[in-house]
Amino acid sequence: MAVAAFPSCGARRLNARPWLHAVRSSASSPSPPRSPTDVDGLGTAPTYTAAASRSFFPKRGQTLELVCESLAFKGKGVCKVVDTGFVLMCDRALPGERFLGRVSRKKGNYAEVTKLKTITPHWDLVEAPCEYASSCGGCKTQNLAYEAQLRAKEQQVRDLIVRVGRFSDGDPECASVLKPIVPCDLKFHYRNKMEFSFGARRWIQIDSLTDDQDQIQRGHALGLHAPGFFDKVLHIEKCLLQSEAANKVLAVVQDSWRDPDLNLSPYDVHTHAGFLKHLMLRTGRDVKTGLPEVMVNFVTSSYRPKLLEPLINKISAIPEVVSIMNNVNSSVGNTSVGEEEYKLHGKSTITEMLRGLTFQISANSFFQTNSHQAEVLYKLIEDCAGLRGDGSEIVLDLFCGTGTIGLTIAKRVRHVYGYEVVAEAISDARRNAELNDIRNGTFIQGDLNKINDKFGSDLPKADIVILDPNRPGLHMKLIKYLLKLQAARVVYVSCNPATCARDLDYLCHGVADQGIRGCYQLKSIQPVDMFPHTPHIECVCLLELR
Repeated sequence: MAVAAFPSCGARRLNARPWLHAVRSSASSPSPPRSPTDVDGLGTAPTYTAAASRSFFPKRGQTLELVCESLAFKGKGVCKVVDTGFVLMCDRALPGERFLGRVSRKKGNYAEVTKLKTITPHWDLVEAPCEYASSCGGCKTQNLAYEAQLRAKEQQVRDLIVRVGRFSDGDPECASVLKPIVPCDLKFHYRNKMEFSFGARRWIQIDSLTDDQDQIQRGHALGLHAPGFFDKVLHIEKCLLQSEAANKVLAVVQDSWRDPDLNLSPYDVHTHAGFLKHLMLRTGRDVKTGLPEVMVNFVTSSYRPKLLEPLINKISAIPEVVSIMNNVNSSVGNTSVGEEEYKLHGKSTITEMLRGLTFQISANSFFQTNSHQAEVLYKLIEDCAGLRGDGSEIVLDLFCGTGTIGLTIAKRVRHVYGYEVVAEAISDARRNAELNDIRNGTFIQGDLNKINDKFGSDLPKADIVILDPNRPGLHMKLIKYLLKLQAARVVYVSCNPATCARDLDYLCHGVADQGIRGCYQLKSIQPVDMFPHTPHIECVCLLELR
């Protein structure tokens, strides 16, 4: 299927998994060699093993020698069977790495592989500073040089925009549309929120060629879930992604909670017995001093404050701790949001500052996880909005969360209308508007996946639409609404470049089999690295009405 140039229109069929479309397409279009000695384009001459030289589709349980070509969806390494081009996806495989892998699952036109042993390391190998990097799924690319991480993320965005969005990289305008990725100045300690889980048994990963890739140790655990498992917890003493102040709290809890005299039991997800479910740590800043302030939130299966009292006494002695909360989740589900919430010490909220505004953050607030990089992101969004500066524009802020994006530009526009499905987030948005004396913001609870033909009819026509959906992207009902509304500019903020590319295609090229015509021109795509050492990519896209 031919791809369309950036300014033009076309049509395409709906694709539920756009990232897979991109991977399959790349399998039929191998990259050219880098040099005469770089025959396979991977930095090394190809090695043909007996298994890989035959034309075949790998079977489950088969062991192959593979070379990772690039990173794709969720940071998984893309490998191809020699001669056939059959695609294999491998977690924790990095570009240029030659390894042994076992086929663990076959899914139609591609298969998943479990890495067993590295034969030759990848091109940009560095030593991971975190001792849990090889087992924890939180930041799996720590051993890839940061510059290489940025290149891989930027290339993923380009590939998806071309193959899923059907925008041509051969068009002269392409070079100016896709901007270089914006790096993050803080490589570690950038997260203002971390959620740890209590577990009845510790889990460790074994690096071997056996079928047993993990094992359970005796003893209770407090840490992060093993990748892909809801019932296995990797014990964590320190996390390099959260603030130093939060790590102080984690250390105190780890030193104390397993003391038999405290009678604190971890929740068992199988038997549904136990008290402690989660430990959530949030870090903000004091508005007056700029110093960090930490909220500690214990998620428990019942309300028993006397049991937590010894821990509270120790944690409250840490100067940065200004709030200790208790969310009670009595259901068998293991979520961190409780049916009831109690304040055990200090304040019920902490504060953070973004672009000159103050935001109150409660235990269950939705807030940008990287406050430092959010300043950069919001400046890019404001620049894309192209505000006239005369305070005349109407802004429609869809998927507004706690209103942070809309509120940061509210004082430069006529009015901001925000929509969000989560009631608590809307309450936070209204409270934050009042806190910052912003009176031209209206925040409405509503499910944007269930809108009807009358949606927006009671509002003045928007000059600018800001979209910040979750990973599934936009529902077709909302696509149709946007194409009918025809706002002059649309700023699409995405945390999933695959669904973003799909939605940009719909808005620019239309959907032929539904009789939908696109009406926008893609002007710019700005990738932003919000979370170093993870596969996550944020993009800020500007669309203008043709």
